[in-house]
Amino acid sequence: MKQFLIKYRRQDVPEADWHQDIARFIAALDEDPALRGKIAYRCLKARGGADYYHLATAADDEAVKTLQSRDWFARYTELTKRAGGGAVEVVPLELIAETK
Repeated sequence: MKQFLIKYRRQDVPEADWHQDIARFIAALDEDPALRGKIAYRCLKARGGADYYHLATAADDEAVKTLQSRDWFARYTELTKRAGGGAVEVVPLELIAETK
């Protein structure tokens, strides 16, 4: 499994609009037959703030390649950059330990 943390501070994009964009992206993931069950995606926000954290888990490299081939992924990536004022950090994560 491949895991990523995407983090940024939302700027100059209304919160409600941004949340709708995120929901549309997640719906596209859920509706894509080639990606269904292969990409897990969560978006979290710091309570009372503008800091956002997205956790993405891909089953394998093929799922990542499939996702990156989608036009709607490219659009969402651009929207994320805009929401973050151009300062979006993508951190590949390495699993050390987890609960059973």
